Amino acid sequence: MPTMVTPAARVGAGPPGSGYRLAMLDQLRVPVIAAPMAGGASTPELVAEVTRAGAFGFLAGGLLTAEALADQIAATTALTSGPFGVNLFVPGTASGADLSGYRERVRETAGTEPGTPHWDDDEYPAKLELVTALRVPVVSFTFGLPLVREVARLKAAGSLVVVTVTTAAEAAQAARIGADVLCVQGADAGGHRGTLADDGVSPGGGELLGVLAALRLVRAAVDLPLVAAGGLVHGADVAAVVTAGAVAAQLGTAFLLCPEAGTSPPHRRALVDGTRPTALTRAFSGRPARGLVNRFLTRHTGQAPAAYPEVHHLTKPVRATGDPELMSLWAGQTYSLARPAPAAEVVQRLHLEARQAVSDAITRISPL
Repeated sequence: MPTMVTPAARVGAGPPGSGYRLAMLDQLRVPVIAAPMAGGASTPELVAEVTRAGAFGFLAGGLLTAEALADQIAATTALTSGPFGVNLFVPGTASGADLSGYRERVRETAGTEPGTPHWDDDEYPAKLELVTALRVPVVSFTFGLPLVREVARLKAAGSLVVVTVTTAAEAAQAARIGADVLCVQGADAGGHRGTLADDGVSPGGGELLGVLAALRLVRAAVDLPLVAAGGLVHGADVAAVVTAGAVAAQLGTAFLLCPEAGTSPPHRRALVDGTRPTALTRAFSGRPARGLVNRFLTRHTGQAPAAYPEVHHLTKPVRATGDPELMSLWAGQTYSLARPAPAAEVVQRLHLEARQAVSDAITRISPL
């Protein structure tokens, strides 16, 4: 069971007005958000340091038990008095696919016994109850839409509700259920695609739009604050998406090499090496995600079924071997530009680079 919630443990101060809630993201001193990275990369230490530097950080609730998420929220609250967010995976439905053939393919490639594929809801109801009771300042959703009543409960508790989308059509759906902010994710992003549904046809899971194209199309379709995500690693990228209409830039890969991140040693080495291309695949989890190309990705991308989280559970023991040729090495397309540094230093660098980029742009755009 999750840690018991007491008034003293709450991370929110009650249900403030919508203007206050929106200010948590659209009035950041540094318009940078550390993305939620499920699987261990996002840590309380990373979130706290990003917050201390004037930006904003997310804990990744996906793939955690409700109890583990409660512990992470408590640890983050102990490290920072500033607001932070929690991301949840919205569960889909069981695929019903026969995974016996894929399981055998994985066994042959890995030389290790795969896990048993099964569907679960990622303890979503318990985690949703937890973040509502704790009044977490910002709650974001990926892989689907929360119910209207769930959004209403979160808002009543004082939480800002963010929904991840990849197209204008998805943005319109999110607006209808009452989202406060949309995280617009381009196909250049590392890790899982935030599509509301997987079309089951291509590893991309639908139309592939780069972050700027997605941002401009969504901006034209809905009147909500937007956060931009996808392949952003430099301050000039932050300046570009803010200029294009975002209130902030969400970066994940840029923080993977920070000492505060929970990135595994093999993953760190592959990122620093910088020689592998990236590709979209559902080979590791059954949902489209961008990672560094390795033997497992190459051999199974064409055959992997659209079955999340069944495939995730099937490949879990294989990914746990620590072999970089068998692991899911998530990374955005521009990962080779990321540099190892403490999280606060990364935020400061992004801030300085963004200001310089804006200054340079002004000199190149002359008055009419």
